[in-house]
Amino acid sequence: MVPTPSLNVAANRAVRHRTLDLDGLKIFYREAGPADAPVLLLPHGYPCSSYQYRNLMPALADRWHSVAPDFPGFGYSDTPAEFAFDFDGYADFLDRFAEALGLHRFVLYLHDYGSQIGLRLAIRSPDRIRGLIIQNGDIYEDALGPKYAGLKAYFAAPSAEKRHALESAVSEHGFRDEFLNQVSAEVAERISPDLWQLNWALLQTARRREIMVGLMEGLKENLAWFPRYQAYLREHQPATLIVWGPQDGYMPEASARAYLRDLPDAELHLLPDAGHWALETHLDAVVERIRAFLARLPEGR
Repeated sequence: MVPTPSLNVAANRAVRHRTLDLDGLKIFYREAGPADAPVLLLPHGYPCSSYQYRNLMPALADRWHSVAPDFPGFGYSDTPAEFAFDFDGYADFLDRFAEALGLHRFVLYLHDYGSQIGLRLAIRSPDRIRGLIIQNGDIYEDALGPKYAGLKAYFAAPSAEKRHALESAVSEHGFRDEFLNQVSAEVAERISPDLWQLNWALLQTARRREIMVGLMEGLKENLAWFPRYQAYLREHQPATLIVWGPQDGYMPEASARAYLRDLPDAELHLLPDAGHWALETHLDAVVERIRAFLARLPEGR
């Protein structure tokens, strides 16, 4: 007879869906794993939410306590009238969110916009960072992929026509393009339409769509932060795992290898046919590498 797992083990592996009142804001977040286990903090990217971690969290929940919030203006969290919807504002939010949950030391998962938001938090509080897992998050301007061409053209010479192109990208079709990106047709079959359908459905207000466009515009200012992110890595040398899908028009293989300039001891794994959303298509491979990396982190680091 196969033994039945204990109820406690099953409960820890389950993803719990919770809401936090953070200074009057309703913040939705997902949580899995034992409360007393080492913490993995999971800021999400564009155009998604904590939903992108729904499969990763239970896969790590036997030994790690993972927490993934929806940023204000995303997912199931509030869209407040008074909030700085920029990278600094989201870094401040992530800091306050972690404090509210008593998450004083953690490994950060850096992906997409979450990479810049997470690194701003790391710069503020380097002692809180136990390690980094970097998955398709760019901080090297010279290694940006060809899909940045439209944004670069807008930054160089803003116009109403070019801004309209940004607005058009905030659409169901635009979201589909974001999630499929440049993976092969075979790999694309593993990416559920739920990703763009559900996330687009949660942006059905003019205010939320304008926030998304504003964040794209804010990437110009964010480029000026790239040297600061790099300086943080060089100075602090956090234990780092880089696991990357190179079939990414925004962040190709060169974007991953660029991290080795500042983190020569980082562990780099390229998943050759994976793209930007590797957790959707290559979950087992990513989990295998994350589990091995987390297990090697020294106690108390």
